[in-house]
Amino acid sequence: MQATFSHTKRALLTCAVLAAGTAFTGLAQAQSVFRVTTIPEEAATEQVRKFTPLANYLEKALGMKVEFTPVSDYPAAVETLVNKKVDLVWFGGFTFVQANLRSGGKIVPLAQREEDTRFQSVFIAKTDSGIKTLADMKGKQISFGSQSSTSGHLMPRSYLLEANINPEKDFRRIAYSGAHDATIASVVSGKVDAAALDITVWRKFVNENKVDTKAVNVFFTTPGYFNYNWSVHADMPADMQAKVKAALLALDPANPEHAEILRLNRATRYIATQPSNYKGLEAAARSAGLL
Repeated sequence: MQATFSHTKRALLTCAVLAAGTAFTGLAQAQSVFRVTTIPEEAATEQVRKFTPLANYLEKALGMKVEFTPVSDYPAAVETLVNKKVDLVWFGGFTFVQANLRSGGKIVPLAQREEDTRFQSVFIAKTDSGIKTLADMKGKQISFGSQSSTSGHLMPRSYLLEANINPEKDFRRIAYSGAHDATIASVVSGKVDAAALDITVWRKFVNENKVDTKAVNVFFTTPGYFNYNWSVHADMPADMQAKVKAALLALDPANPEHAEILRLNRATRYIATQPSNYKGLEAAARSAGLL
């Protein structure tokens, strides 16, 4: 009886060890994939085109498989990092603020583009629309980007409020396009009279001849503000955070491969950033009633 009991105990112990080993192997496999996503400021196909070369670069720098997967909307980008479903996210300043608040201060911004220290939004309209100033937008149909967009909603709204223009009261209709490229299309097609968006997306469209500036052009450019960053969750091991940050900061415009990654990311180079850089955006969001 005793022998049978001991044999049973040994069998159970062996099973437990095997199960633990399997679980550990599964965990190791799960951690061998580094997951990256971004706010969907442009169409998913464009995101994949822009960020796949960076994912390939990180794969070599980190020595592990890196997967880039687009998400459907801005809130999804926030939730994926807050819930640790991904490891690295390209946030706008406002989505960083939202994620940091949602997580109880557990989002760590690692790097931003040099351009993000003095970012700007532009307001565009058809050149024959008669809209030449922010005040001329009163009574018109206006589009922002995503409601969670820094450059496509929060900061344009903030500057409108500073100019004593209340979007809900002073505009005939407000639309939210969801992405900057869709915002441009809404003005070009005449769905709206004017719109606000990210200055770098506008410049890209102009440089690539995707918009005719004789027909649609900028009539107001905002002052500068801090914007986008690459963020991770604070629960990521410190050595991995340091590796990711070092890889981003090491992108060198003098290296042709790196230069292409930077060009696709609309960056001259990446520099270190910190949470305090986004306090102004948090204050703007609170004053605009968006937090």
